[in-house]
Amino acid sequence: MSKLTDVPKRILIGRALRSDRLGETLLPKRIALPVFASDPLSSVAYAPGEVLLVLSIAGVSAYHFSPWIALAVIVLMFTVVASYRQNVHAYPSGGGDYEVATTNLGSRAGLTVASALLVDYVLTVAVSIASGIENLGSAVPFVVQHKVLCAVAVIVLLTLMNLRGVKESGKLFAIPTYVFVGGVFIMIAWGAFRGLVLGDSMRAPTADYHIRAEHQGLAGFALVFLLLRAFSSGCAALTGVEAISNGVPAFRKPKSKNAATTLAMMGLLAVTMFCGIIALAMTTKVRMAENPATDLIHNGIPIGSGYVQNPVISQVAEAVFGKGSFLFVVLAAATALVLFLAANTAYNGFPLLGSILAQDRYLPRQLHTRGDRLAFSNGIVLLAGAATLLTIIYGADSTRLIQLYIVGVFVSFTLSQTGMVRHWNRHLATEQDQAKRRHMMRSRAINAFGAFFTGLVLVVVLVTKFTHGAWVALLGMCIFYATMTAIRKHYDRVAEEIAAPEEPDDDDLVRPSRVHSVVLISKIHRPTLRALAYAKLMRSDTQEALTVNVDAAETKALREEWERRGIDVPLKVLDSPYREVTRPVIEYVKSLRKESPRDAVSVIIPEYVVGHWYEHLLHNQSALRLKGRLLFTPGVMVTSVPYQLASSEAAKLRARKRQEWSAPGAVRRGPAAERPKTPSAPKD
Repeated sequence: MSKLTDVPKRILIGRALRSDRLGETLLPKRIALPVFASDPLSSVAYAPGEVLLVLSIAGVSAYHFSPWIALAVIVLMFTVVASYRQNVHAYPSGGGDYEVATTNLGSRAGLTVASALLVDYVLTVAVSIASGIENLGSAVPFVVQHKVLCAVAVIVLLTLMNLRGVKESGKLFAIPTYVFVGGVFIMIAWGAFRGLVLGDSMRAPTADYHIRAEHQGLAGFALVFLLLRAFSSGCAALTGVEAISNGVPAFRKPKSKNAATTLAMMGLLAVTMFCGIIALAMTTKVRMAENPATDLIHNGIPIGSGYVQNPVISQVAEAVFGKGSFLFVVLAAATALVLFLAANTAYNGFPLLGSILAQDRYLPRQLHTRGDRLAFSNGIVLLAGAATLLTIIYGADSTRLIQLYIVGVFVSFTLSQTGMVRHWNRHLATEQDQAKRRHMMRSRAINAFGAFFTGLVLVVVLVTKFTHGAWVALLGMCIFYATMTAIRKHYDRVAEEIAAPEEPDDDDLVRPSRVHSVVLISKIHRPTLRALAYAKLMRSDTQEALTVNVDAAETKALREEWERRGIDVPLKVLDSPYREVTRPVIEYVKSLRKESPRDAVSVIIPEYVVGHWYEHLLHNQSALRLKGRLLFTPGVMVTSVPYQLASSEAAKLRARKRQEWSAPGAVRRGPAAERPKTPSAPKD
């Protein structure tokens, strides 16, 4: 069974890594940037388009507000980046927003942040991959026709890449991310050169289109609400910023400094790219509409349902580079690929956060351990499963999914920055050094402004997006919160129940008055004889063999063989008119306990040990069911007496021949001590 699962596992994710090689998986800044910042960097591919789509409701005349909205997004981006630079220095353990909120605001605030981030990470995967599929689908019709299937396939591929380890996946993701960033900067520089120096007139393919406004002449509150909605859509550019503060442990030393530097680089790149694309979109007269088939007008006629509305970045690239040019094709391909890879931010943030939550007993303990490749494989698989489910439910439609987006991230932003203000207040109360106090006060001011600004944006997002799908994200947060609270209560209850008291009570000290051994048999063969010999070795007070009569002829033959061999252990036969095996044994064992509550009952079960996976399907199923039921019976101990068949020996020989073979899960137990392979022969 081990070989069956181990061989394909090694083919897919590679050889297991020892625990002492963890340092080799840590990331330098050049790899950490695409690993942790691919989400905010790639969001410039759709965030400008989301702004223009919302403004198009009021017609082309509302487009002149887009620079001001971009300016607000820039201020927010710099505020968040500056705030999180304080976080990574103050809390370098990798807890990020969760640790900050828990330490300074309490466990409930910490759980709220954790719930928000977990939901946001799942949505990051779903939105990024759905958006990438739609970009790719404009060139490959098969992808559009099988959108959900292709999206799930990409999720599976990303999952396998991340299961191979953070560093390996980072190397794979670095090239397309840097190609995308480089392509956008070349487009901005060449567009600026053509427009400012050469005086060329660059026009997007939609420049001659007109927009039919859904609401003409918006003013007052309606206009303000529209601008706030456009701003909240543009805030998608900030998603994933928090992943760096959660992933500080994955950086090389000095961890905090490298993480802060990566944050600054990410913020600067994202802001420059976002502003450049917005400016070029205005220059080239890009036109976008929420319902392009009816709202985009060309020569006085709606363009119709056959029109495919390309993203803003694609239209700008066509205007700057020319349709079909080499740079246009490279940027289009890099954009589609980097949108897929943007999900990698969540693949690194979700498992790390899940590990910390599992350590604090809010999630199952299995999420805390590293897998064979020193990645948090259980968290990666859980994220992939949740994102796949969401993608199937929403049909891989980015327009529907993006409405659920960014609620969770601004909940975590706001609570985290509020927690940092309390953090600095606590330290200022005891710090006497004036230089350090000035530094703390400056940091507190940054975090206070960040808390205010992100809190304001959170209110805007909730108001403008609630009816468009934000309520689903809030529901997901509530489900995560309730689940984690229930898990913590369970672990606390179990810990309290099994805790060893300082002075053990009578139940801990009193031994059973007697031990009654029961050997389960079906027929007389080598496994049965071995189990009987083991039972005699235990020197129990009483012993008996137990069988269930489901076939009268077989039971009669068993009795005759038992007497012929002269086995000196009493044979007890249980009648089973309905041919059940498990229930009669359970009831008999319970009757023994009922007659003598102070006695312990030892149930001994002979089992075959086989070496092939298909043989497991043919043996031991009754024993497994019986053991599972007996576990719930107090005072009953279950012992398996294995009998190794020839196939199990062959399996051991196959395992020994495999070079550097290690059992699945061995790396989780830490590095094994060095042992000599064979004892050396004595010298004469």
